Amino acid sequence: MLTTIAQVGQHVGQEVRIGCWLYNKRSSGKIQFLQLRDGSGFIQGVVVKAEVGEDVWEKASQLTQESSLYITGTVRADDRAPSGYELTVTGVEIIQIAQDYPISLKEHGVDFLMDHRHLWLRSPRQRAVMAVRSEVIRAMYEFFQENGFYKVDPPILTPTSAEGTTNLFHTKYFDEDAYLSQSGQLYMEAAAMALGRVYSFGPTFRAEKSKTRRHLIEFWMIEPEMAFVDHEENLRIQEAFVSHVVQSVLKNCQRELKTLERDTSKLENVVGTFPRITYDDAIKLLQEKGSDIKWGDDFGAPDETLIAEHYDKPVFITHYPTEIKAFYMKPHPDRPEVVLCADLIAPEGYGEIIGGSQRIDDPELLEKRFAEHELSEEAYRWYLDLRKYGTVPHSGFGLGLERTIAWICGLDHVRETIPFPRMLYRLYP
Repeated sequence: MLTTIAQVGQHVGQEVRIGCWLYNKRSSGKIQFLQLRDGSGFIQGVVVKAEVGEDVWEKASQLTQESSLYITGTVRADDRAPSGYELTVTGVEIIQIAQDYPISLKEHGVDFLMDHRHLWLRSPRQRAVMAVRSEVIRAMYEFFQENGFYKVDPPILTPTSAEGTTNLFHTKYFDEDAYLSQSGQLYMEAAAMALGRVYSFGPTFRAEKSKTRRHLIEFWMIEPEMAFVDHEENLRIQEAFVSHVVQSVLKNCQRELKTLERDTSKLENVVGTFPRITYDDAIKLLQEKGSDIKWGDDFGAPDETLIAEHYDKPVFITHYPTEIKAFYMKPHPDRPEVVLCADLIAPEGYGEIIGGSQRIDDPELLEKRFAEHELSEEAYRWYLDLRKYGTVPHSGFGLGLERTIAWICGLDHVRETIPFPRMLYRLYP
């Protein structure tokens, strides 16, 4: 019966059979050291010529990088091994000998690796990132499941923009215009009025011609919406959510974080309440540091990094000017020039990972916003209905999955956080 590398610790002293690929190989004449991988992890298989038949030795000798095989061997504990175990090989069954594998173990340029992304995923580092991504998603689902949220799936094809912007991918929906979704938020608000607390998780699309290390054209968002939740409670839920995700990764992905050489002490602080700074105070802070930013300007990446440097946890920047935020955000009751919103900025220069706000619940104010933003009342009539028929205070937020993973893993660029990144001028593979 087959087992996996991740499960070999349950079979110490026993003979196991594993389906795997050869990652690397070295030989000292009478011993061959096979670095094997099977998706669940990596392990070294040791082939001793004096202990195996000529057939097994010859088959091991034929193996090339990324050849596929079944390996049989006895599991033994070894504290020096990265996995804690080694395999004393007793049998080799070749499935295929790979010829001229293009990604050798030397250094390669980014463009080359991106052209071979389908193969680059096999490397230890990329496998570790994908394992962390999987754990982040699992932990997100766990948090919402344990806190009374329902998962709802909004449409990807939409007739309008969620935020009234022009960075949309246009397509034809038979004889109508349609767009790829840039957010499921408006639909989630409708779902929250039916189910109370909901969340969606799916791909979103932004046609921004940006090439920064923080941007992807196609990325994944988790978007909760909550009825009867105000701005303050919204922030508390975000704190608990992000803390749960980070601590879950620390608990369940120690080996992957070690592969990525991540300084986990920076993540261990991500618990409890997060610091907050108002937009007003953030502007003053930046001006004190020599910035020429003015009240009413939006923050760029360097501004967010400067602010984040003052804290060892993610920090909320709250109460942005109404003029630079989306039409649906609720104004502060005592200061209508700012809205009840917050962006959560990750430490270490990773920028905004969450944007959230309390939503407008007054139908008259929402109609006024439609006019100010030149939005079609006909297209948004259904959204206004949510305020006409049983309006309640409600709030929500959106977390960008790839930026969050980049921060947790300590990566330089978001392109490594998604299996097949879609970036400006890159649609292959």
